[in-house]
Amino acid sequence: MNKKVFVSGCFDIIHSGHIEFFENASKYGDLYVCIGSDNTVKELKGKYPVHNQYERKFILDSIKFIKECTISTGTGILDFKYELKKISPDIFIVNEDGDSPLKNNLCIKNKIDYKVFKRSPKKNLPKKSSTEIKKQITIPFRIDLAGGWMDQFYINKLNPGSVITISIEPNYDFNLRSGMATSTRNKAIELWNSRLPLDELEKTSKILFSYENPPGTEIISGSQDSIGIVYPGVNKLNYDNNYWPIKIDSINSEKTIKFIENCLYLIPLNPRLNSYDVLKTTRISKKNAKILADSSEKLWGSIINHDLSKFGKAFLESFNAQVKMFPNMLNKEILSKINIYKDKCIGYKISGAGGGGYLILVSDKEIKNAIKIKIRRKNNF
Repeated sequence: MNKKVFVSGCFDIIHSGHIEFFENASKYGDLYVCIGSDNTVKELKGKYPVHNQYERKFILDSIKFIKECTISTGTGILDFKYELKKISPDIFIVNEDGDSPLKNNLCIKNKIDYKVFKRSPKKNLPKKSSTEIKKQITIPFRIDLAGGWMDQFYINKLNPGSVITISIEPNYDFNLRSGMATSTRNKAIELWNSRLPLDELEKTSKILFSYENPPGTEIISGSQDSIGIVYPGVNKLNYDNNYWPIKIDSINSEKTIKFIENCLYLIPLNPRLNSYDVLKTTRISKKNAKILADSSEKLWGSIINHDLSKFGKAFLESFNAQVKMFPNMLNKEILSKINIYKDKCIGYKISGAGGGGYLILVSDKEIKNAIKIKIRRKNNF
């Protein structure tokens, strides 16, 4: 019988360095990989992984060097203790970054051979790390400031209106399924790897929108996602009885961009669950669509005039109009978070369609422990 080899880790963004590690470890016997659960990764790293635990397990189970992948049931640095006992390996292998006295002592206690691999890329391949890969991807995220849902045909056919978006630099490791067009951004990465093309903005946006919504797509991802990612600065997307805006108004002045950057603060929420369905309960009507459209117009006016008080008020009005039509945008966790911050800000909303992501606050005072965003400038691709 082959010896059993055990490795553990997050293994979120798989790259050539991981494959080299798995290949070398498998030379010692049958390789068993134990990955940290999403909650454990959040506990240890302060943020959830890009790919959830089931996606990571699926990817690792597909790698030929791995005999079996399991999800750790414990917590903390030694979250794999139960799985280690169950698998009863002969060898535990870590790389230099994963080496720790706790792991070594655990192996001594259980009479397991403990090996530490040095990081060495395969011949002719560059040295890789997940952190470096994330830094190299410059494709932006998107935040809708007001009018979210107006890009859906079943809304704007009832009443014309606009969505106001800002393109966000990836200067922070934002959560997956956070309402910041992360799924559209992933499609952009599939198309163009790490950088957006330098073609004309509308053409690039349409390519991305079409790629994400191929023929036969039942639930259309709104065009505000692709436009919001591609167009720099602040943009007003005007919809009237169509999936694509009839007009796009853009502001790229440094003064306006800084006005918005200075007053926005992001508070992390849990990522949106796979079971989340914002369309489960709706109250869509012509009246409610008009309320949403009107609030977006108010917000655009406040941006032009740099009026922070009116900006915060319209920001909240737009969010309330969204929730009126889509009450499932809110849950108990989000409501409890809002209750903590609502008296500390001028306005608030949640990112995207809700169900998780970020609580976005408008404030003239600093919000402690909040994330600050950087809006992408016109010449920064």
